[in-house]
Amino acid sequence: MFKNIGLVAKPHDPRAINCINALIVYLRSRHLQIFLESSLAAELNEKDLNTVAYQEILGEQCDLVIVVGGDGTLLQIARVLANYNARLLGINLGRLGFLTDISPSGMEKQLEAILEGEFSEEERFFIQAKIYREEQCLIAMYALNESVIRRWDMSNLLVFETIIDGHFVSRQRSDGLVISTPTGSTAYSLSAGGPIVHPSLNALILVSICPHALNHRPLVISSDSKIQVIVGTNQTGQAQLSCDGVLCQNLMPGDQVIIRKKQFIRLVHPKNHNHYATLRTKLDWGKSVVT
Repeated sequence: MFKNIGLVAKPHDPRAINCINALIVYLRSRHLQIFLESSLAAELNEKDLNTVAYQEILGEQCDLVIVVGGDGTLLQIARVLANYNARLLGINLGRLGFLTDISPSGMEKQLEAILEGEFSEEERFFIQAKIYREEQCLIAMYALNESVIRRWDMSNLLVFETIIDGHFVSRQRSDGLVISTPTGSTAYSLSAGGPIVHPSLNALILVSICPHALNHRPLVISSDSKIQVIVGTNQTGQAQLSCDGVLCQNLMPGDQVIIRKKQFIRLVHPKNHNHYATLRTKLDWGKSVVT
């Protein structure tokens, strides 16, 4: 089913390099075409494989892109490939691994089944955040987990308004706001007190970060909604927007951030993948209760 395989790894990580080398040996034994981003090929000193100058080309050339690293590595390549009909498979070298769910120790057995067509596949959607200043769009960025608006070089709380589908929702003072996809509901949103949302749901989660008023609670809305956040015009100091932990732009008083669902990525999992089993393992829900 899969003929052209792209390999991506966390940079300068000896564990990732060892894993990639093992993958190359295995994929060669199956006579599959292997594509490497040029910097990874140089790190491996591989000259006999297909190399591409930019990671985006992997989205054009490959049926499957295998990502070796943690969830952060997969998030990075997912954003790069957002405009391509790419499938991603994650091999976990990180701590949690909600997205990268294959262990290096058992990867060949699980890969064999996947390459034979025994796998599950799911679509995860991105959100796109656009920043407008005096009606001019400054930047547009994708996020698979979340977009975060937060204060940074100010001692006072951030003041902002939230509007959903043209309807005024709230004006608040807080450290910021997390706008999360279901994929990101186990990331920053969860740490900020948000709910865990099944990744198949058509939803977005809004979670205030340390709100000044206790009546600001997490809000779950349709992912088809348009979210508009306006930084208060009397705000002192700057705020900033980040997407999946990557700083996008500093925000000034009066700036508007527009967030909407945009694009999909396809994740490949082993056939026996179970989201609830992942939650139970990663969040220690399986521990016995002492009475």
